Order: sequence, then C-alpha cells, then structure tokens
Amino acid sequence: MEQAMAGPLAGVRVVELGQVLAGPFAGAILADLGAEVTKVERVEGGDDARRMGMAFRHGDALNFHIFNRGKRSVALDLRSPAGRSALEQLAGQADVFIHNLRPDVPKALGIDGPALCERHPRLIYGEISAFGHQGPMALRPGYEPLIQAFSGLSSTNGGPDDPPLRSGASVCDQGSGMWLVIGVLAMLHRRQHTGLGGLLQTSLLETALVWNGQKSDAYLNEGRLPERHRSGHPGFAPYEAFDTADRPLLICCGNDRLFAKLAVELGREDWLADARFATNRDRLAHKAPLLDMLRPILRMRSRADWASRFERAGVPCAPVHSVPEALAHPQVQALAMQASVPGADFRLTALPLRIDGRRPAPRSAAPRLGEHNASHGAAPLPPSRGDTQETT
Repeated sequence: MEQAMAGPLAGVRVVELGQVLAGPFAGAILADLGAEVTKVERVEGGDDARRMGMAFRHGDALNFHIFNRGKRSVALDLRSPAGRSALEQLAGQADVFIHNLRPDVPKALGIDGPALCERHPRLIYGEISAFGHQGPMALRPGYEPLIQAFSGLSSTNGGPDDPPLRSGASVCDQGSGMWLVIGVLAMLHRRQHTGLGGLLQTSLLETALVWNGQKSDAYLNEGRLPERHRSGHPGFAPYEAFDTADRPLLICCGNDRLFAKLAVELGREDWLADARFATNRDRLAHKAPLLDMLRPILRMRSRADWASRFERAGVPCAPVHSVPEALAHPQVQALAMQASVPGADFRLTALPLRIDGRRPAPRSAAPRLGEHNASHGAAPLPPSRGDTQETT
C-alpha cells in the first residue's frame, strides 16, 4: 500500500454542513486531495446518511463511510447560541464553507452566503440546492430520482419500449458535488490574486441539465427529440451491445474505417459494396436491416471468441460486465482504484485521478458523530448520543 500523500490542498480548511450525498461527496473529494475537512452535524443523530442502509461499521451505514472518509466530525446544536457561536468560529478559521442544506435553512440560521461572506471576506462559500438558487422552485428540496425525472434525464434513459428509467448511479448528486469542487478550486486560485472569497452556487437540476445537454441542445437547435437506444448511440451504427452465444458484447464502430474492419472480420465484405452501408450516415438511415443481419452472425460464437477476434482486428468492443466481473478484470486491478482505509478493515473506491503518478487515497475512516468536538472547542457528546458502538 502506498503511503498517504500530503495532497495538493494541504493547509486548506473546509467546513462542511453536508447531508447524505452531494455536499458530503464534495467534502470527500477535498479531503482526499489533502484539505482539512470538518463536518458539522446535528447533535441528534448527525448526518442522515449514517442510517442510510444497514449498519456497516460502528453502527453507521456503508454509504456514510464512502462519502465521509478523511473528515472530522463536530456535532453542534445550531438552534442554540453556543452552537451558532462555535460554527461562526469554525467559519472564521476556514478557507471554504460548503453545504447542501434545505434552501431556507441557512438564512434562518444567519449563515447564508451573503451574510457569512460579509463577516468573513476571504471565505469561499459553496452551496448546493436541488432545483437551483432562483426561480419559482428555488426553495423546494429534492432527491436524486426526483431531479432525474424532473429534468428529462430519465426520459432519455433505457430503450424505446422502456418506461423512463433512473440512472443506476447518483449522477446528479455526485455531479453537483464535483461541480462544487471545480468551482472551489477556481475560486481558491482567484483569491490568490484578489484576497477575497465569494459565493459559489450549483444544483442537482443544473447538473442534470448539463448531463442531458447533448439531447436538449439537439431539440433546441434542430427540433429533434432524443431517441432511446439502451446501449446504443444516435450518431453511429453499429454502436451498441449485441447478444453472442453466451453473454453480451458491446461493439463501437465510430467511423467508416472501423465498420470496414468489422465487416471483414465477420466475412461480410459485401457490406462494403452495399450503398446502404457505405457511410455512417447511410448506415444510420438503414440501421434496422444492418442490425437484422448482424445479430444472428454474432450469436454464432461466444463473447470471448468475438472479443479476441475483434481486438486483434482493431474493432473497438467490450464485454458487458457485472460489477464482480469488472472488479476482477486485470485492467481494473492494475489501476488499483480500491484503496485501503487507514485504521479500518475495509476498502473504498478512490478518486479517479493521479497526481505526480500517485492516486490520492482516503487518509482516515469516516468519523463517529462528534468525535472531534473537544479538539474544536465544542462540548463533547454523551456516549449514548455521539458514539454508536455496535459493529457488524
């Protein structure tokens, strides 16, 4: 195991009032990159993600450990003057303050962006909302599947005969956390020149609209409603998953040269002389007859056999893996994405980047509720409230 690196954000102090996913994911990225992230939680129960599933370690769910590794936990009663005073002190010492609280909560607590930035001009204040920070739904809370449905993202997922489908990954929550981190990094750079922080805002809805931008831009500019292709692509053919004799294989012919290689490998050089398939645009116009001929050929051999032949011929393809198959593959193993957590008996997926050849890894396990109250001048919690002892 590689030794933990200091990280490019060493010395940057972050205060996070994060709940469940979007805010905590932003905090986890910053923590993995070396920032000191102090997570402020409710005294009663803390982050709801602690109970987001069955108990994994110390009574907390696995999801909590995933998105809160490498942080400190300070539990404060923000309804009390002492709690608000402690938070104000933390904010005054911080470089970055991030949250994904319900939109009306920060103003009620006196920690909305304009107010906190006025008191601490160097502070970079980042907030994530559900539906955005202006408009008739700005104060409405929301969750991942609601945003995917509302944004139109679900309507583009799946095949032509499927109902609208949610993406398996929380692309809006995690994407919003990622956008917030990008904004934080940009504002840290700006502050080096101006000495001032500022207000940074993003939302799940804006993130969903960006992820769906290719589809919505086609509608806005060309009047084309998105077709649903399951594993396919509206701009290339053939470019999707096919059944083989045993398991599915995805084939991507992203240009005419690759299609020619596919046709030769399949023994169908006659396709290259067929005007219906001469160019990608021709193939898109005659996609149905092409796939009708392609599917029975691919069912004649196993996935491994076709994959070996196509790779040798230079035809881009990939097996449609299950999660265990993907994790066991030598390429995934070589990337070493699953990192050991210091002081813990489990591993977590690390950040998908390397800095100077080394991947940032979790620096510690997720904290117990209020674990760092004493080191931040806050009153310690009674064991029954701040320390859930049961372990699975």
